[in-house]
Amino acid sequence: MPEMVPATPQLLRRVSAGAVLEFMRSAAAVTVTDVMAATGLTRATTIAVCEDLVRRGWILERENQREFGGYQKGRPARRFELNDRAGVVLGMDIGYSKVTVVVSDLRGNTLGRSSRPFQAGDVNSRQRIGFIDAVAMAALRSAGIEPGQVLAACAGVAAPVDRHGEVVATQEFWGLFDLGLRPALKEARGWTVLLENDANLAALGDRWQGAAAGVDDVVVILASERLGSGIVEGGRLVHGTRGSAGELAYLNLVEGVGDTYGIAHLARTWAAEALATDVATALRAFGPGRVEAEQVFAAAARGDVVALAILDRLADRMARVIGTVATMLNPELVVMGGGVAHSATVLLAPISERLQNFTATPARVAVSPLGDSIVTVGAVRCALDYVEKNSLDLELAAPAAPA
Repeated sequence: MPEMVPATPQLLRRVSAGAVLEFMRSAAAVTVTDVMAATGLTRATTIAVCEDLVRRGWILERENQREFGGYQKGRPARRFELNDRAGVVLGMDIGYSKVTVVVSDLRGNTLGRSSRPFQAGDVNSRQRIGFIDAVAMAALRSAGIEPGQVLAACAGVAAPVDRHGEVVATQEFWGLFDLGLRPALKEARGWTVLLENDANLAALGDRWQGAAAGVDDVVVILASERLGSGIVEGGRLVHGTRGSAGELAYLNLVEGVGDTYGIAHLARTWAAEALATDVATALRAFGPGRVEAEQVFAAAARGDVVALAILDRLADRMARVIGTVATMLNPELVVMGGGVAHSATVLLAPISERLQNFTATPARVAVSPLGDSIVTVGAVRCALDYVEKNSLDLELAAPAAPA
C-alpha cells in the first residue's frame, strides 16, 4: 500500500486554500456561506482561509452591500471575489512544426496569444528552447504582461510524459521533445514549467470547456495529423506507469486501420491519390497544389462522389479506432479533437452507425468545439490547478485589482 501522508495543519491549509480558489475561479463575488456550501469547510475555517488569501493578494474583499430593494437585519454578509489579475499562467502547445502559447488570467480567460511555425530540421535543443521562449514572450507582450507575473506554465508535447514530468524518449520522434525545457525556462525566466502529453491536455481541456464537460469517463482523441488519446477515468486523468496510457501505436495491428495517421493526413493523402488518376472530381477546382482536408469536406458537402467516398473511408477507419477504444476502456464518451474537428461533425452519424460492428460496448461519439486550441486550453487548466494547489507557496509579484 502507498504510504499515507499525515493530515498536518499545514497540509489542511493548502487543501482548503486550493478548494476555495478553485470555487472562486468560476464564481463572481461570493459570501462565506457560498464558499462553505461549495467546499464543505466549516465557517471558522472558511473565514480564516479567505482572510489569509486576502492578505496574500489572491482574493479581494468587496464592500458589504444589502440586498437591493429590501431590508436585512444585522450585519450584511462579507463578500469575496477572486483577484483574477493577481498573476497569469501560460498554456503551451509545442508541436513538431508549430509552437503556440496562450496567456490566461486566473479564471482561465485568454489575455494574449502567439503562434509561430517552426522548421525543425537539424536544430539543437538550445535553439528550439530559444524559439519557444520567443513565442512565449510575444504572447506576454500581446497581453501587456511582464514575465515576472507568470505563476506557472504548462507545455504539451507530442510524446509520453511520466509522473515526474520527464519525457519518455524511447522512440526517435519522442526524443525530439526531450529538450530540457523545464530547467531552461526556470533559469532564464524563473518560471515553473509543467510538462504533459498533448493528448492528455486535450482531455483536460475538453472536459473543462468542451463536449466532455461534466463527463467522468471519457477518451479524447487528437485526430488531425496523427492519432493520440487522453483518458479520463472516474474523473481522473490516467497516465500509466511511464506516461504511455492512451498511446495508440497498437493501431498498426488493427484490421482496416494499420497506422496512426489522422483524419487530416488521410483526407489529404487520399485526395492526392484520386487526383493522380483521370477520375472526374470537384477537388480539381482547388488547383494543382495539395488538397487539404477542409476542401475535401467542402467538396463532399456539395455532393462530389470522390470526396464522399473519402469521407466514407474516414468514417469506417475512425469507427474501427473508436471501437477498439470502447472495447478496452469502456468510456461513456469518445471525443474527436484537433484542428479538423469542426469539419469532422459530418462523420459522427456514420461512425456511430458502424460502431456496433466493432465493439459490444459502443460509446457516444462527439467532436470537440475547441478546435486547434484544445491542447492550450488543457495546458491552461493544468497550470491553474497547479497554482491553486500551491497558492500558499507562491509569492505574487504585484497583486492588482481586476480590470
